[in-house]
Amino acid sequence: MKITKPLNLGLAALAGIAFACGGGSEQSSETSETVATTPEPAQEISLEEKYQDDPIYIKGLEKIKASDCQSCHMVERKIVGPSYAEVAAKYETTEENIDMLAQKVINGGVGNWGEVPMPAHPGLSEEDAKDMVRYVLLLKE
Repeated sequence: MKITKPLNLGLAALAGIAFACGGGSEQSSETSETVATTPEPAQEISLEEKYQDDPIYIKGLEKIKASDCQSCHMVERKIVGPSYAEVAAKYETTEENIDMLAQKVINGGVGNWGEVPMPAHPGLSEEDAKDMVRYVLLLKE
């Protein structure tokens, strides 16, 4: 009698655990049917993946990687300065904006994105700065 009571309790506990882990066959078949008919959500593609084959993207990214831009900026997240996506959202891709932003990259500035100044890059050619700006403006979300 002493052995059967703990044995019954053990079997009851084991059955409860098995049921809680999906031991009920009817419930699991209903779940699998629901999963099979539910459409999969669209996968989000990062801005980098979206533009990786674009020649403007490739040329601009190459020049940005060769510079010190990445110490203050990231594609989709603010560090010290705004993210490239924030800059792209603020400015339209026009030749006027490309010229203006390229001059800001070369000459530096403060006040458009807060109190932290953007250092000047006087050694950067205007054409390289424009290629970098075209890359940044391409990254609209």
